[in-house]
Amino acid sequence: MTPLRLIALLATLSLASACSILPQSPPVDLYRLPVKQPISSNAPLTWSLRVNKPLASEALAGQRIAVIAQGDVISGYKGARWSDPVPLLVRNRLLDGFQRDGRVQRLSADDSNLQADYELAGELLAFNSEYREGRVEVVISYDARLVQGRSQRIVASRRFEVRQPLSATQVPAVVTGFGAASDQLMSQLVDWTLAQVAQAQAKNQ
Repeated sequence: MTPLRLIALLATLSLASACSILPQSPPVDLYRLPVKQPISSNAPLTWSLRVNKPLASEALAGQRIAVIAQGDVISGYKGARWSDPVPLLVRNRLLDGFQRDGRVQRLSADDSNLQADYELAGELLAFNSEYREGRVEVVISYDARLVQGRSQRIVASRRFEVRQPLSATQVPAVVTGFGAASDQLMSQLVDWTLAQVAQAQAKNQ
């Protein structure tokens, strides 16, 4: 065997040995956000809306499914992740919520950078499960801001908070709770947005 072939063989054996002793990453289940909001056939409105990804703290900006099990410590469920980073997950759920409602049909997202009559932006303050007095519940807290597209003037703002009690602490039950909580949030947020736009347009007439 030539020296070059011997060196190549030794390098291959060394890499194979290294790969065999490296620890394998534990399996991770990726979860989508469940949706049970019905699809409506409401009469469409003429104005357009752009939905932006919410701002979020570092603790909520990733893909982990956050839980506050004790005190103020935010951790994540082991072996489980959301299918997308939480701000993107929530933004897409907001878009889907308006689409399912059917009244606002001229919709776009912030990454498309399209001009719209109004923009829905905000900050995600909580998107986690939480243990309180022996019970566990999902908490979603969202500071919403409705902004006029051209002037960037804030038309209205409001904090929305939804708490969904859970009957079990296993991850699938927690994910189901997130879905139910997001359905509640969508119902409140869509109605609020439409009411605020109607008020703003009435003032300008």
